[in-house]
Amino acid sequence: MSSEAEIKIKRTESILQELIPEGLSQLNDKRLHEIDITEVKCSKGRSDAKVYIDPSYFTDEEKRTILKQLRKARPIIENYCLKDQGWFKSPKLAFLFDDQLKKTQTLEELFKKIAKD
Repeated sequence: MSSEAEIKIKRTESILQELIPEGLSQLNDKRLHEIDITEVKCSKGRSDAKVYIDPSYFTDEEKRTILKQLRKARPIIENYCLKDQGWFKSPKLAFLFDDQLKKTQTLEELFKKIAKD
């Protein structure tokens, strides 16, 4: 992939990381206002984007509810991004909880345990 294409993808990811929380704050569902976006990863053609959410503050039940609400709100959020940026087409958003944070915390705990022993 050329560096110009990589720059465009990074720019789109950065814009989406700012716009998605703004779009969520416009919605009536207050639970979606609390969501922390940890990362946005776009596909090569920027037609799809995975939106990673910080799972730290949610129970499993809340996570299921939030994902269901986000699936319903997806077209509204995509439209918000489209209008804000004047894009011809918005990436199709997929919302996921960021499991990397949990893995990192678990690894850190393991390293601390090893350091003690």
